[in-house]
Amino acid sequence: MVKIAFNSPFAQKDEPKKEAAEALVADKDPEVATHGGENSSGRCLLTLLGLAFILAGVVVGGACIYKYFMPKHKVYRGEMCYFENENRDRAVEPYFLPIAEEADIREDDNIAIIDVPVPKFSDSDPAAIVHDFDRLLTAYLDLQLGNCYVIPLNTSIVMPPRNLMDLFAKLATGSYLPQTYLVREEMVVTEEIDNVSDLGIFIYQLCVGKETFRLQRRDQIMGLQKRSVENCHSIRHFENSFVVETKICQQ
Repeated sequence: MVKIAFNSPFAQKDEPKKEAAEALVADKDPEVATHGGENSSGRCLLTLLGLAFILAGVVVGGACIYKYFMPKHKVYRGEMCYFENENRDRAVEPYFLPIAEEADIREDDNIAIIDVPVPKFSDSDPAAIVHDFDRLLTAYLDLQLGNCYVIPLNTSIVMPPRNLMDLFAKLATGSYLPQTYLVREEMVVTEEIDNVSDLGIFIYQLCVGKETFRLQRRDQIMGLQKRSVENCHSIRHFENSFVVETKICQQ
């Protein structure tokens, strides 16, 4: 038996519609794929940028925490005992006075910064002292007067940074408490320094905004006689195995 098939008129009408729909879908697929790829790339880029900002925040935050909570340099604290009997009469038992100070010694910068607190047993002034071994200068900031005084570095009194660090390291242990003597030196104000920016960054930071004067040792000024009335202040400190009293006089 031969089967005869008849095409339905509805099927004939549906086929063109189906073909047209498939053609539209085929035309839209590349565009849809393209937009999908762009969206995926954008999300990846935003994710990477977010991670970069987070890492940058961690690095900057860590640096700030280290800067403000971790000390840059080790500060030493040392104490000595000294006697001020000028005649050094061996028949008289010396009376030793304690003196303490803190030292920030920066060997890489060739700098020593000494902090002299208010003394307990003498009438000397508290002070901050900077010894600049590159510029061969010493600056005293008298904390009681608020004035700065600058003089050439006396290397016969002040140890170089490495030796000074060794001295304070021994003093910081507490087991080394030397009993030493007092050396006196007298300085005279010669002139005022208007610009402290030429004295190096460390002395600049110490003296900027303060009246600053240049000093000279009295024994180096020819023909200078000691006046009966002088305005003098003393600073007792140590940067060696003995204690120094620096007397600063205003003519």
